Amino acid sequence: MDLHHRIDIMVRLGEYMQNDNEIFKSIKQKAQFENPWFTQEFIDLAVDNITNNFLQKDKLETWAKKYNVKDVAAKNIGIVMSGNIPLVGFHDLLSVFISGHNAAIKPSSKDEVLIKHLVQKMIEWDERVTQKIFFAFQLKGCDAYIATGSNNSARYFEYYFNKYPSIIRRNRTSLAVIDNTETKSELEKLADDIQTYFGLGCRNVTKLYVPSEYDFIPLLNALKKYDYFLDFHKYKHNYDYHLAMLIMNNKFYMTDGSLILTENDSVFSPVSQVNYSFYNNLDELMGTLKKNNDIQCIITNKGIQFGKAQFPLLADYADGIDTMKFLSTL
Repeated sequence: MDLHHRIDIMVRLGEYMQNDNEIFKSIKQKAQFENPWFTQEFIDLAVDNITNNFLQKDKLETWAKKYNVKDVAAKNIGIVMSGNIPLVGFHDLLSVFISGHNAAIKPSSKDEVLIKHLVQKMIEWDERVTQKIFFAFQLKGCDAYIATGSNNSARYFEYYFNKYPSIIRRNRTSLAVIDNTETKSELEKLADDIQTYFGLGCRNVTKLYVPSEYDFIPLLNALKKYDYFLDFHKYKHNYDYHLAMLIMNNKFYMTDGSLILTENDSVFSPVSQVNYSFYNNLDELMGTLKKNNDIQCIITNKGIQFGKAQFPLLADYADGIDTMKFLSTL
């Protein structure tokens, strides 16, 4: 398959995902049944982002042209996918496929229904896809690897894949820096950055930096749009547990009734909780944050805008590692 055909089949896949036919609806329902964190709302959000920001012909052509993609001898690229949010590993598959290499995929057990269905549709349209994309229980004999997981699993990836070219991704999270000029609309968009996908994505805001004597009330009011999360027992269990822990340990906290805000230095926070810290000098803070390797995105008025965290573009590479550049050098 040459580049022209690879782009065409991805564009067709995007059209299929947008049409939302009965077959795809049933697959999305099955994905939610297998993983209750994958609600229809958030599956649809992930699908919309992939179809609108990734699988458009002009965007794919511009993206491939940037890297001067040519039809060369294909390498086998092992992809270990994460499963924290729906189709989180799709960008890696897309990168390998468009670059002309072959993708050997080990999907997460938490997110295998959607990705396997989409690949099967591609095979139905063109049997040559079977030579370009295949699934494997164990990834052995590949020429290079792209693996995403926790800090603990990353150590195993480094051990097993250290003899091969590889991209190893670890735990990352995102944060927001508030400067007290935010409008009501921006705070509502920040609520989306925090709560979309129940806060499970690496692009979700789990830490806030706020000016001294910041008034949290407008933000707490904005967060109330996600009060319905308490209808999901897995989320409510997290909320009740972490609220109880703060009360038992006599820790100060604030809540809108469905999300907890507490002062904590860590940039990582559990589901249903967001940490915050105060700052005095914005420039010093930004200089420090940019050196922190645990941070995926920094949401500010002067950087990634509020409400944009969960809408990455083709060139928004995880961990800031250019996947296409890596693939083009093999």
